[in-house]
Amino acid sequence: MQKVLVGCPTSFHKEYALSNYAQAVKSLNHPNYDILLVDNSKDGDYIKKIKEHGLNAIKGPYFKSALKRIITSRNILRKHALDNNYDYLFSLEQDVLPSKDALSRLISHEKQVVSGVYFVHNILNGKRVLVPQAFKILNNDGKEELPSMIPINEQEFLNNKLIKIVSCGLGCVLIHKDVLKQIKFRYENKVFDDRFFCIDLYKKNIHIYCDTSVK
Repeated sequence: MQKVLVGCPTSFHKEYALSNYAQAVKSLNHPNYDILLVDNSKDGDYIKKIKEHGLNAIKGPYFKSALKRIITSRNILRKHALDNNYDYLFSLEQDVLPSKDALSRLISHEKQVVSGVYFVHNILNGKRVLVPQAFKILNNDGKEELPSMIPINEQEFLNNKLIKIVSCGLGCVLIHKDVLKQIKFRYENKVFDDRFFCIDLYKKNIHIYCDTSVK
């Protein structure tokens, strides 16, 4: 039975989702997983609230840079997963709420990296829109570290199938330990770690899949 570490970096900014997240993550139907949140808030108030909701949490270091806080906390999770011989890290951000079978569905594909679908708000042409965090190749001219890409379309989102993608966010993605051994989370020039994680996967020819039935 695959052993999974479920968790994410977090801070008091995500308190609005804490109760719903706690209920959802404790209801996952995979029989062999542990939960670990890394709180990088400045003080110790929020970690107390996390534990009051029955979730395991540790205190991560605080830095003025939000990027540095997040990436440092994510690498604490990576190290914990590797040190304790977890088969997978299920990176599940605190404002992404999984269905009960989300984890078991992702594991069933036996892929090194497989994501579900969640959305973020973007501003496009002056309008606020929701964009799925699963991207396919638009074109590949070999000039960039990661090919030009576009979000999956509505039909692909609604098909409820496993598809190959080139990039995803770290909000709902299952990562095998063999990948964690090769890739450390990083950031550069105010660009978040999900972008560089996918760049590093692409350079190593490690494919990313997306199960669009996991929403």
